[in-house]
This record gives sequence, C-alpha cells and structure tokens, in this order.
Amino acid sequence: MRLSWWEGKRWVVAFDILVAAGLTVLPFLEDKGPAVKWTSVLVSLVVFGGFVVRRRFPLVAVAVTPVGLAFPSLQIMIAAYTVASRKGLRWQALASAVYCSVVVVVWPVPRRDAYSWPEALASCVLFVGAPMMLGLWVYQRRALLQALRDRADQAERERDLRAERVVVAERRRIAREMHDVVAHRVSAIALQSGALTMTAPDEHTEQVAEVIRRSSTAALTELREILQVLRDEQPGEPSHVAPALSAVPVLVDDARATGLDVQLELPDPVPEPAPAAGRAAYRVVQEALTNAAKHAPGQPVSVVITADADELVVEVTNPREATRRAGEAPSGGSLGLVVVDEKRGRAADGGVPGSGYGLVGMRERVSLAGGQLEAGWVEDRFRIRAVLPMKVAE
Repeated sequence: MRLSWWEGKRWVVAFDILVAAGLTVLPFLEDKGPAVKWTSVLVSLVVFGGFVVRRRFPLVAVAVTPVGLAFPSLQIMIAAYTVASRKGLRWQALASAVYCSVVVVVWPVPRRDAYSWPEALASCVLFVGAPMMLGLWVYQRRALLQALRDRADQAERERDLRAERVVVAERRRIAREMHDVVAHRVSAIALQSGALTMTAPDEHTEQVAEVIRRSSTAALTELREILQVLRDEQPGEPSHVAPALSAVPVLVDDARATGLDVQLELPDPVPEPAPAAGRAAYRVVQEALTNAAKHAPGQPVSVVITADADELVVEVTNPREATRRAGEAPSGGSLGLVVVDEKRGRAADGGVPGSGYGLVGMRERVSLAGGQLEAGWVEDRFRIRAVLPMKVAE
C-alpha cells in the first residue's frame, strides 16, 4: 500500500483506520454480541482490511459487507458512497447498487417477520440509494473542480506562450535595430581608425588610432554575441573571455593611450572574486573611465581597488575641473565635468553625447552581483564607490 491511495495525506489514513476499526469492534460491544472465536476474529480482520483500502479498491469494501458480524447497514452505506464517489456513474456503481440492495434485503438476520416490499424498498433507498446519490454528487463536483483547474492551467500556459512569442519578436526587432544602426556605425569607426593608423602623421596619433581600432573591433565582437543572444533561444558559449577583475589593468592602459591620466592601485596578487562580482567591477571601472573621458578630459582619475576576505571595493574619483565658465554648473549626472578650451572658446567635452544611463547601468550591475553603489560629490572630487561580495551568497 502506498500513501497516494489516501490522497497523500496521513490524516486520511488515520481516519480510514479508525472507521474500519469501529466497524470491526462494534459488534463485539453489543450485549448479545458474537463470542470471540478464531473464526470471528478472522471475519473481523477481513472486514477491517476491506474498509482500510476502500479508497483504492472500493469494490473490495462492497464485497466484504455480507461477512459482517452484525446487520451491515453502516458498512453498506459507507461502501456504496465510496464506490459512487470514486467510480462515478459506471458499471461498478450500478453493480454495487444491485449487490448492496440484495444484501440489505436477504441478509440472514433473526427476525419474526420477513421484509414487506415497502420496507425492502425503503431500506434499499435509505442504505444504498441515498449514499450513492451523495457519492455521485461528490464525484461530479470533484470532476468539475479538476476541469476548472485544467482549464486554468491551460489558460496560464497559453498566456505564457503568447508572452514568450512577444518577447522573442521584440528581441529580434531589437537585434535588427542594433545590427542596422550600431554595428554599421562601429564598423565605420573601426575602418576609419585602421586607415588613420596607417596614415598617421605622428606616433601619438597612430597610438590613439590603434586604441580606437582595437576598442571598436572588440565592441563589434561583443555586439555580435549580443545579437546572437537576442536572436537565438539557446545561444552557444561566447567566443571571447568574459571581462573580469584581472582585465582592469588592460582597460586602464587603453584609457591612458587615449590621453587620459589614470592612476591605478590594485592588490598584488589580483584577487579572484565571484565571476559576477569581477564582471561588475570591470564594468564599473569601464563606465567611470568613459564618463571621465567624455565629461572631464585632462583631469586625473584615480582607480583604487581593495579586497579582503568578504568584500571587494572599487573606488573611482576625479577632481572638479580647474577652469569652468563663471556660474556654470557641472554637466551631466555622472562624472559631470566640463573643461573650457580657451583657444576654441567652447567646452572641450569631445562632442560625445551621453546616454544618460551610465549610473543606472552601474547600479543595476552591482545590484545583480549582490553589492551596493554610491555615486556623488565628496568635497571637491566626484566619487563612484562599489562594494561587491567576494563570494556568491548561499
């Protein structure tokens, strides 16, 4: 026997055992009950076993009703209800109704007068018909509830499928837009910078053009894999190594090659945080250096990375600009600094527009890695400070 026979509930098992024990012991508690013999004990065990497994084998409970040691009215009512509630309006229920009716009418019990037809009919209706009607109602109600649950589950699955199709269509639309716009522009940058590398008039221009070419080529590689993720439901493994904390020195060297004054302090040896924390730290430094190059060209930038057993701290700071138009507030919401070019009489911000989502993206990355990000002015320096866990939280 398995617990699933009783709907997986222990209290149902206990209830059936109590009912079977009561039906078995009740005849012996009467004043003129049967004498306790091995035959009566055997009959009681048969009735007990039949009613314990009545939910799984309702016909067994029906079959053992005639062997009761007293008039089996209560056994017949329970057996008729069980068959109807478990099998519904099928041949098992009809056969059980006939069988139980015969037992009620002809069961050998000492009595002075035989049943009259009205009494027999009333007994059949009371002990067989009423329990079966109640069992059929319970069966239909259970079937209706199951149908409603199946319909709700089907509606939920269809809704999920529709939502998935909408998401896939939107992802492919975004992939097309990124390919048609971003990939084309970055490819043009890579080609022009490569040509400039070959025809540069001096070594410094050649170095800057080479940095631009490498950066745009790397951007094209990552963009191609992003497009693959957006288009394919099961993309393969990325062909490039995911950025990590160990790649920060290379990132700083590329920034220095563009003319940015960057000071890097990194533990030796370089710590190995959780992959998510390492990627988040790399992206924080990358975004902070990009903002500094756009909004504060010529200003020194300090990148300090410290780590202990529990936390990885990334701190990027730069001072306020030395020259600013009178009454002009810092531009932008990130490293919002504007340096005035005295010769050209305009802000030397490089003409690079910001997306406005730099800090938002950094906060999201750090939050997904389980850390916290702080950004704002501290005295005369703008500071971005990210605190990341060294290990993945259990």
